[in-house]
Amino acid sequence: MPLKRGKSQKVISMNIGEMIGSYRKTGKIGTSSPKNKGDAIKQAAAIAYSTAGKSRKMRGGGGVQGPFMTVKKKDGNRPVKIY
Repeated sequence: MPLKRGKSQKVISMNIGEMIGSYRKTGKIGTSSPKNKGDAIKQAAAIAYSTAGKSRKMRGGGGVQGPFMTVKKKDGNRPVKIY
């Protein structure tokens, strides 16, 4: 069954549920075959958000433009931002 159109959280959730149901029956989401249910859920969420024209953005902050991730270097405890 084709995915529903819309940007609301309800429509996105319905699309994810529909893709997971398809995964349970056929073992595939579209043309790919995720290894386990967790990977299938992540892929279904990515497809549903993409179809809705939304994205799950990385958290940013500190006045820096764009998404980044803060990690700790191996040689010290000073946090470093990776862009």
